[in-house]
Amino acid sequence: MTIQLLSRLTGMVVFGVLGWRLGLVLAGDRDSAFFDVLAMALLSSGLGLIITPWLTVYPYRRLRDVIRKMPAEDLIFATIGLITGLILAALLSVPLSLLPSPLREGITLLVTFAFCYASVAIALMRRRELARLFGAFRGRAQSGGREESADSGFPSILLDTSAIIDGRVADISRTGFLFGNVVVPRFVLNELQHIADSPDPLRRNRGRRGLDMLSKLQKDSVTPVRILDFDVDGPQEVDEQLVSVAKQMRWPVITNDFNLNRVAQLQGIVVLNVNELANAVKTIMLPGESVRVRIIQEGKEMGQGVGYLDDGTMVVVENGRRFINSSIEVAVVKVLQTAAGRMIFASPSREG
Repeated sequence: MTIQLLSRLTGMVVFGVLGWRLGLVLAGDRDSAFFDVLAMALLSSGLGLIITPWLTVYPYRRLRDVIRKMPAEDLIFATIGLITGLILAALLSVPLSLLPSPLREGITLLVTFAFCYASVAIALMRRRELARLFGAFRGRAQSGGREESADSGFPSILLDTSAIIDGRVADISRTGFLFGNVVVPRFVLNELQHIADSPDPLRRNRGRRGLDMLSKLQKDSVTPVRILDFDVDGPQEVDEQLVSVAKQMRWPVITNDFNLNRVAQLQGIVVLNVNELANAVKTIMLPGESVRVRIIQEGKEMGQGVGYLDDGTMVVVENGRRFINSSIEVAVVKVLQTAAGRMIFASPSREG
């Protein structure tokens, strides 16, 4: 409020002086010149008192918010583009200085604005190519020594707390199926530390497992794993912060959290769900095919036996109860896809 009041008072004085000078020019040598000049100065002062914050304070705050939310890499390239535009405009101002006076100033100002705007826009749109060209933002993965994939043109991927604790993302990243940087926001790391310090033994074990999985991910991942700080406005939950960062950066999110999955998809964010990936890559069995399975327990129905394939797919074997703790050859009868995963119904290929 003090800054606004100061800007209004300053604008009132500046506009008042300009109005006084303009009144002197317009009034000339008339007898009522003093009152006309005074009226012009008062009107200008009132106008300055009203509009000065819209010319100074509000644009400054808007620019401050934009710069605060802008990633550091974008800010660096925008600054480089602005400096480049000013240099080009300064070089072009030499031949423009030969033009007549009113035209010279106007065209020089227009050219400066056009070059600065075009240079900043080009630097932001082509920042990945420029980074690769100048060798900026390089990094080496500890395992393979590859260049950081921020220079490879692939987007970064945000990692959620649930996906880190689950641990399967470490195996996925080691296979090379993930492209770009795997980014762990600082607030996700803080949540893992908070869970690891919980007095509840179950939560504490989950948090420590998450920290171990993150350490394993950093050591074994083919793609670079980066821990970055993000500025998120206001006190928000971790899931809300993650959605805000994903929307702002336009990055996909890896998560196992069902609620976060739905909320992110509703807001147009690409979600990579490890559970859906696991179901998608399970063995596809067709009716009539044979597979060998070990029966480990009884089924719900009379005489049924239950076994599991190597990928965790449940196999329900009719008349398989008598084969418990034995490996037998079974023929697939039906494949059922449920919300919990894929289930196979089969019968023993040979009786006895």
